[in-house]
Amino acid sequence: MKDSRSKTVCAFAALIVLLAIPLHGQIVTPGVTDTSIQIGSCSALTGTASFLGMQTQIGALAYFHMVNADGGVYGRKIELQMSDDGYDADNAAACFEKLKKQRFFALGFFVGAPTASKYMPMAEAEKIPLLGIFTGAEVVYEPFRHFVITVRSSYFEESREQVDNIWQERGVRRIAVIHQEDAAGHSVLEGVLRAISRHQAVSVAVGSFAHNSLEVDEAIKKVREAKPEAVILAGPYAPLAAILKRSHAAGWHPLFLSLSFAGTEGLIRAAGEDADGVIITQVVPPYDRTDLPTIKLYREALEKYMGGAAPSFVSLEGFVDAMVLTEGLKRAGKDLTREKFISGIESIHDQDVGLGPKFLLNYGPKRHKGFDSVYATIIRNGRAVTITDWKNLPAK
Repeated sequence: MKDSRSKTVCAFAALIVLLAIPLHGQIVTPGVTDTSIQIGSCSALTGTASFLGMQTQIGALAYFHMVNADGGVYGRKIELQMSDDGYDADNAAACFEKLKKQRFFALGFFVGAPTASKYMPMAEAEKIPLLGIFTGAEVVYEPFRHFVITVRSSYFEESREQVDNIWQERGVRRIAVIHQEDAAGHSVLEGVLRAISRHQAVSVAVGSFAHNSLEVDEAIKKVREAKPEAVILAGPYAPLAAILKRSHAAGWHPLFLSLSFAGTEGLIRAAGEDADGVIITQVVPPYDRTDLPTIKLYREALEKYMGGAAPSFVSLEGFVDAMVLTEGLKRAGKDLTREKFISGIESIHDQDVGLGPKFLLNYGPKRHKGFDSVYATIIRNGRAVTITDWKNLPAK
């Protein structure tokens, strides 16, 4: 009886071992099959930042369509499935749980620091790679997270570009900030204050408005009273357009500047003529630089796969994010795992990705931020014009 029971236990143990060994050719990595790689996204597809979410997705899909048309990555097509969080941090947990249950290989193409600050710890805890976040807030860089990969330059780098140039090249001394009350707005504020302190000065005024709100009048009033020469705006296009329209209507015309998160084309559409003269820093090259191979490829992909969608700085950033994600998949090899993907990304050093010598992609085991470069543009007659000389800005 005892021998029979021992044989049964041994047989059961052997069965467990057999079940634990994958069949030949079977893929066990979540979100990966012989024919596809599943990527999930929670993004701002509705609400005050919906232009940013939609454009990010357009750029990413344009690149993935192109890759898939060429056979995919080791024969696997990249499939991106989108969900909406409305740029609302309160929706983040539910949206992440939805993605987690669908067992995607990786997550990507998120918008905004308030939501990203919720998603990143959850992705890190679940060991799910997350690549591509449309924000330069410090919260996406610090603390370092093994499974979180960023591509763009930071708000600190954008703020320094703005402050140093208006201070040194235009002689501006009285600088104020109006920011959205959230992680992104606070990060921009800190970046601006740091940049000003490099010139042994302080900001003359700081105003703020609630996240996802167009109630900007109190912020305008507070800052205007300090009589600044320049005002740096931090937020998405909708509230920034309200600031510009209401300020100009009241006869207030300081030099307005904004960071890339504004969504240049969204701001132009929302503010109309009131956007003219606003300086906006960008974290990708201008999309009229078709002499750059990746810009040319981006424009062709929009035309071929996205119904000729109009180019934008935001969709170009999504396109570049998708390019980086795909490069990581290629470097991971055919036997794809999440750790091999992270190692693949970390193996990218000073890679020319067709965006010019300023934009060499650089990662490492303790560096998950791809670029450090910033472009400056000014809106003139409804389009963003590259600034090559801050002393002599392009005329209207």
